[in-house]
Amino acid sequence: MIDFNKLEEKVINSFYDGNGDFFVKMFVDDKNKIMKGCLKEGASIGLHTHETSSEIIFIISGTGKQIIDGQEEILKAGDCHYCKKGQSHTFINIGNEDLVFYAVVPQQ
Repeated sequence: MIDFNKLEEKVINSFYDGNGDFFVKMFVDDKNKIMKGCLKEGASIGLHTHETSSEIIFIISGTGKQIIDGQEEILKAGDCHYCKKGQSHTFINIGNEDLVFYAVVPQQ
């Protein structure tokens, strides 16, 4: 079990050259990186390529926009985004509330 309430929250400014701060609690082992993340209004994670891993993102609250290989996806609570190994994506909070999500990055 991973209790995210007990993990230290880190603040990463301009993650992958995105805008604003990325608030994240992260569990990492040799098999997976599992994160609970938050992007405040207008914040983003910059464009990056998953060269050695995929990423699965589950939206908990808020509204976000993923741009994956040039295609836009609007995501809201209950949606799941899947970025395959080799794809590029960016994540932007386009709502007026916190965008909260869980992300899993399997170490492939």
